[in-house]
Amino acid sequence: MNIAGKKILTTNTWFCYLFFFGFLIISCGEGVDQDSPDQYDRGTIHISADESFKNVIDEQVKVYESSYPDTKIIVHYKPEAECFKDFGVDSIRMIIATRGYSAEEKSFMEDSMKVIPTKNVIAYDAIAVVVNKSSPDSLFTIEELKQLLLGSFKKDLIPVFDGLNATSTIRFIIDSILNGASLTSKAEAARNSEEVIEYIARTPNAVGFLGVNWVGNKEDTTQMSFLTKVTLASLESTNIADAYVKPVQANIYYRRYPMVRDLVYTLKEKHNGLAHGFANFLRGERGQLIFKRAYLVPVQLELINSRNATFRE
Repeated sequence: MNIAGKKILTTNTWFCYLFFFGFLIISCGEGVDQDSPDQYDRGTIHISADESFKNVIDEQVKVYESSYPDTKIIVHYKPEAECFKDFGVDSIRMIIATRGYSAEEKSFMEDSMKVIPTKNVIAYDAIAVVVNKSSPDSLFTIEELKQLLLGSFKKDLIPVFDGLNATSTIRFIIDSILNGASLTSKAEAARNSEEVIEYIARTPNAVGFLGVNWVGNKEDTTQMSFLTKVTLASLESTNIADAYVKPVQANIYYRRYPMVRDLVYTLKEKHNGLAHGFANFLRGERGQLIFKRAYLVPVQLELINSRNATFRE
C-alpha cells in the first residue's frame, strides 16, 4: 500500500514537473514575433540600395556585421527606380536611395502592407562631372551643362551616365537641371560608375556624370587611381559670384556646388529588429564618420564636430 502510494506520488510529481516546464516554455515564447525573430544584434535581413552608393554602403555593412557577428545584412544593389518598387516587397526591410517615399507610396505601405514606414536623410551627396585628361573643358556653368545634356552645346561633347534608365543620376539631371526635358540622343550609357570613368578616359570629347563617392575620396587608393585617368571638372558656384567649385565636402555642405542631393533610408520593418538597428547605426557616430570618409557630408554634424573632424576642401 505504501509502496504503491510512493509510485503514485512519484508519477504525479514528474507529471507536475513536465507541466510546469512546458508552461515556462510557452510563456517565454509569448510576445516573440516568430516570423521576425531577428534583433539588432542577430538575424538576417534583406535591404535594397541604389547601386551608385555601393562603395559606402558595403563599408557600412562590413563595420556593422563586424560589430555584431551574428547579423547578416544582404544588400540588393539596383537602379534607383527598381529600389522604389521594393516599397511593395515585404521581404525588403529597408531602401536606401536619393529620396524617400511619396505620400501615395506611404499610404500603400500602410494600407496594403500593414507597416508604418519611416524615412530619414543620412548624408548629402553630389553628382560629379569628369572629363578626359586631354579635354580643354573643365569649367562649366549650369547653362552650359544644360545645353550639353540637351545636345545644343557649341562643342560636340557626349554626356555619359551609369545607365540611361531608372538611375538616380538620370532622375536628378532630368528633374533638377533639365526641368523635365529629355536627354539628347547622343547620351551614352555605361553599366556602372567605374565604367563611366573608363569610357571618359578613352574618349576625349566625353563628359561623365556620377556620384562623388566614386572619385572624391583622396584617401582611397582606388579612387585616386581613377583620377589619374580623368579630370574632375569645376561647376559654376551657386552662391559665390564668378567662382567655379569642385564637389568637395565643404562646397557640398554650404551648397556652393550646384548638384547636391540627399541620401535617404526608408525603414519598413514591423518590429524593432535588425533593420532598426542598422538604421540607428547609419545615423550614429560610427555610421556618420563612414559617410564622411567616403566623401559624403554627414547629416549629424554635432557627432562629427565632437571628434574635431573638419570637412576636406
